[in-house]
Amino acid sequence: MTELTLVLPFALPPPELAPDLVRALRTPSLAALITRTSSHHSDPFDNAARALPHELWLARALGLGQSPHQQSALRLAAAVMRGHGLDPGEGHWLIVHPAHVEISRSHLLMHDLRRLGLADAESRALFDSAKPYFDESGHTLLYADAQTWFLRADAWRGLDTASPDAATGMNLTDWLPLGTAASAYRKLQNEVQMLWHGHPANAAREARGLAAINGFWPWAGAEAADRSSPGIALATRAAPSWLTRLATHPDTSLSALDAVNAPLLVDGSLAESALAADWAGWLTQMQRLEDELFAPLLAALATGRRKRLRLVLSRREAQLDITTSPMAQRAFWRRPSLDRLSP
Repeated sequence: MTELTLVLPFALPPPELAPDLVRALRTPSLAALITRTSSHHSDPFDNAARALPHELWLARALGLGQSPHQQSALRLAAAVMRGHGLDPGEGHWLIVHPAHVEISRSHLLMHDLRRLGLADAESRALFDSAKPYFDESGHTLLYADAQTWFLRADAWRGLDTASPDAATGMNLTDWLPLGTAASAYRKLQNEVQMLWHGHPANAAREARGLAAINGFWPWAGAEAADRSSPGIALATRAAPSWLTRLATHPDTSLSALDAVNAPLLVDGSLAESALAADWAGWLTQMQRLEDELFAPLLAALATGRRKRLRLVLSRREAQLDITTSPMAQRAFWRRPSLDRLSP
């Protein structure tokens, strides 16, 4: 594949830390890729869509973005269900994640789902205990894997939800589901929270020093009748489970990239460090990407094996879209710089 679009969520550091982090980077290949370009533009972003910039970009690229009849900007649930081998049949579906919400005096905070370490047996036990409550409220609950369940909630069609990564680390009060169905959601959430308090699976987790699962996070509502599916071959690496289930080449190794016939690669390896504000870890990941991804891509442009490379880099509040090519890389008078990573 001679043309490639590389999506790197959280590759742009936060504005207040960007000068120091950019100075600490030793990534000359990345500097060349983002300086010697044929086009580039940076777009500010607000969170009115209750999703992150790269999530909206991907939803549109995969044909799973907002439609006139959908409340959610990310209508992913039915497509992700099919990726799990589940048939949505009919009705309105939501992705549901078991979650841990930290409750303090002033705010609620949801932990990064990647860091929960939820085992299948634990998730199954919590699912089995909660399912009758969903049944009684008129909702079908389906199990896909330890991190991913699905909820049929036809009466919740107007529920305005946020993606889990958009809500992680933020004051959760601002990110909880909104709309006329929100009160029904809160009622069921409270019942499940009381059910899971002291549940044996949670007691065992806490005994191992892990956070208890004390709630569920619904999002990405979609109609079962929506047959939209990814219209582009997608490769992923270190991606969240929902995106992996939409990929034609999941868990692609960087060394095998040239052999993968996919024009779009999403590498999510920076997300966990960025969401945890672990900037030392973020720098380590960026250095690894320099060695294993940026340098080989730059070499591929130099030899003509890659004819076009598009980079989509983002943070919570902005997205940078850059295109480069072999001809653009010949602009030797442009001194490579990482300045475009800063606001």
